[in-house]
Amino acid sequence: MRFLDKHVDKQIAAYQQELMETHYAEVDNMYRQIRGWRHDYRNHIQVLKAYAAKGDMDAIKKYLDELDTDLSTVDVAVKTGNAMTDAILNSKLSLAKAKHIKVMADAHIPLALTTSEVDLCVIIGNLFENAIEASLKLPEEERLIRIYMDMKDTQLYLSFTNFTAEKKLTKRGKLFATTKGEGHGFGLSRIDRIVEKYDGYISRNSEDGAFTTEILLPQVNVSSPN
Repeated sequence: MRFLDKHVDKQIAAYQQELMETHYAEVDNMYRQIRGWRHDYRNHIQVLKAYAAKGDMDAIKKYLDELDTDLSTVDVAVKTGNAMTDAILNSKLSLAKAKHIKVMADAHIPLALTTSEVDLCVIIGNLFENAIEASLKLPEEERLIRIYMDMKDTQLYLSFTNFTAEKKLTKRGKLFATTKGEGHGFGLSRIDRIVEKYDGYISRNSEDGAFTTEILLPQVNVSSPN
């Protein structure tokens, strides 16, 4: 039994490492785009000055429209107050946008948390990835993920809700029955272990066409940023 537990722990650790590498790759890609746009900023100014010298307002308007479209692809859409959370959320928001999934996010998190950044990354990353995967089964116009994060007294509250194409799922123990791959199961198990580690609370609720996960993580000596 102990050998089996160690084997499972090893697999979960490997999955966690893979997940972290994926998150960091997404964040790195996002900031590479931002740095690239900033590098080109001076060139954009010179082009606009040249059009202005000619009095070509149509060319200026067209160029500004193109820049606006380009900038929107790298804009940091969510600013929670916590840098690591911003990086994770915005990398996933960029991914969701590329897959034509609407995301409504309202997140406010203190700069300092007693929950480790690695653990928070695993939780948010898994929840977001699961929501994206479920959303892809729907027509583009029906894809929606709702995210809410904030402090409730001394606890960090996280809520992820997404529409799904499935009927109400059957619960098996703490988890719901799934036909997804082995990694998905490890992701859910990892979330549960982290919540347990902090003596937190997790609730999963499946209804026809929607799935919600709520998590409370106690924070010691951390107050709301407001």
